[in-house]
Amino acid sequence: MPQRQNITDVLMVGATGSIGRLAVAAAQRHGLRPRALVRDLRRGEELLPGVELVRGDLEDPASLRSAVGGAGAVVLTHGSGGDSRADARAHVDYGGVRNILRALDGARPRVAPMTSIYATRSDIPGATPWKRRSERLLRASGLPCTIVRPGWFDHAGPTQRRLVLEQGGTADGGIARDQIALTLVRSLLTNTALGKTFELIAEEGEEPSDWAELFGALKTDESGSVDGVSDPSDLAVEAEPRAVRADLDAVRSHRGTSG
Repeated sequence: MPQRQNITDVLMVGATGSIGRLAVAAAQRHGLRPRALVRDLRRGEELLPGVELVRGDLEDPASLRSAVGGAGAVVLTHGSGGDSRADARAHVDYGGVRNILRALDGARPRVAPMTSIYATRSDIPGATPWKRRSERLLRASGLPCTIVRPGWFDHAGPTQRRLVLEQGGTADGGIARDQIALTLVRSLLTNTALGKTFELIAEEGEEPSDWAELFGALKTDESGSVDGVSDPSDLAVEAEPRAVRADLDAVRSHRGTSG
């Protein structure tokens, strides 16, 4: 199996965030050409000097069309953490993914989103299903993707460099931001990561030396399913809000017409 797809241009969504900036740097180190989606070009120039910028707003699908054009891959590190609106997770965490898919309009880049280790957990205070719903949209789209669910940011010491990839939604633990960024980028560089969903934490030990083997040990998501291979079956699609079901139907329909 080839170790790397022929990817050059990568659209970085959430590029000015703390993990997004690290992902841009990791992409550059590994021979990729990042293109950063920003709402404010001046701020983007300050935070990402020398990086190609493209203006766009995740809540405005029309503004995303030129941004996604020609991208061989999309890395998603956006989040609603700094948004005080009550429905921010629905508009940003979920709506941003939906709008990117709409803007692609049949294009089929490889996608690497960062969601959450608690994406499928309903027993965690404050957890919501919106990141899980965004994952479902990506799987329904049929795009080649690797879904990364990182643990607690910065809850990993300097000697905790061994990455642990788990499936099933029961993992708990911490991870460094640079480890998240690197995992997202490295997932684009080997086909053993395709179609995989996993929780990501760090433990005592050395950094991985064989990324293809690390990803290859995981189970692949079931073809045609909107859930990860080992996800709990406690959120039936039929029980989702009407608008969410309509989004899933639209994604599936577009997948069928675009081939």
